[in-house]
Amino acid sequence: MNVAALSTVFNDRPPAAHLLVREDKEDEPDYVSLHMRPGEVQLSAGLYGTAPVYLVAVEDVLYGSWDLVDLRPYLRTDRLIPRVVARTLTRQHRYTADTLFEGVYRLTERATAVFDAAGLSLHYPEPAEHVLRPRTLRSGVDPVDMFDRLLTQVVGGAPVPTGRVGVELSGGADSANVALSVHAHGFTRVHSFGLLVGGRVGAAQRDRRLALVERCGFRDTAIPALRHPPFVPGGVRALCQPHDPAGAFYQEAFDVLREQAAARRCEVIFTGTGGDEINAHHSRTETCLPQGPSVPWLGNRSVEALGDVDEALAPMPLLPLPSLMGFGMHNPGYLRRGIWPVSPLVHPRITRFMEQLPHEHKRRKAMFRTRLPCRTTRLGRLAGRTGELSGCHGSGPAFLRVARAGRHGAGVVAGRSRLR
Repeated sequence: MNVAALSTVFNDRPPAAHLLVREDKEDEPDYVSLHMRPGEVQLSAGLYGTAPVYLVAVEDVLYGSWDLVDLRPYLRTDRLIPRVVARTLTRQHRYTADTLFEGVYRLTERATAVFDAAGLSLHYPEPAEHVLRPRTLRSGVDPVDMFDRLLTQVVGGAPVPTGRVGVELSGGADSANVALSVHAHGFTRVHSFGLLVGGRVGAAQRDRRLALVERCGFRDTAIPALRHPPFVPGGVRALCQPHDPAGAFYQEAFDVLREQAAARRCEVIFTGTGGDEINAHHSRTETCLPQGPSVPWLGNRSVEALGDVDEALAPMPLLPLPSLMGFGMHNPGYLRRGIWPVSPLVHPRITRFMEQLPHEHKRRKAMFRTRLPCRTTRLGRLAGRTGELSGCHGSGPAFLRVARAGRHGAGVVAGRSRLR
């Protein structure tokens, strides 16, 4: 793939060779590394999972691509994995090396694939550690200001060689906060893109988007989503074009958005992915995997496979699980067009910050909503009218007292891994 935001480093030291493809930035870049030596190939992934690689071994050849469609010659529709089919039919999606197709694997975050004379094997990393409970607040320092600075720093660290960037601007609090930080950083040229829904919700969405576009001076492209529904004539499904069956449901509409971003030569697209996850204030010690709804029309084989839906799961990642799963569905469409997607809300520093934040600042996205009205008067008016944004930021409570005992401070939890 030809993506300006990525760089490639090749190190050839016979009899071994090493290839590293990484984000072109210094601060915690995402990467995939390939190490080859006689009789063995190792492929490893970074912790972001922006563009997961899919792998399949055919006899003595290993094939891999970030686009599952590239592996189409090696996919067998009569050799599906029952537990993955059951997950799909009952909407019990899991983050794992499994794909729908037998013998085809996803390289999950921090995992390593080894291909040698014994075949292809996947090795999961140790579970990531997470903060168990919020920290106390220190008086005199505002967490909203800290979040503002932190998010803007993360946005500013994105790999943008020429400064041409795009923003997915839905009109919600997540993408709005990202958009404000993109504007604050002062990129050379910023385009915003959004899918517009209909009805009263769509009217409020248009107002909020317009307020942000006017405030930030973005060059905006709004796309009516109802014109591009699933199975729309001319779309990928109606034309029976190859596509990932586990891909985004609204792929046709987002394909139009991506084409618009490519036409405007955006190198990077910023998204609001992860806002819901990092604002969750559940107890990490009492959570369980979501159970799917009852599906009365499942066949006997699928019913039997339901007992295995929680098998062979990847260990606890550093980034939120739903975000990593969403990357695999949403990001390949951008990569096909040479655009690198960046989701700053799930950057490790922001994820850790939000895990430590007291629940009252995350409930109903209180801090996210508080940050918006103080930066544009019109957004403040819209907050009261639509209910999407609320409150006004005053002196506020304080930042978090950082525990100094250990790398992660007191109170962490590690997930469990189940390997094949």
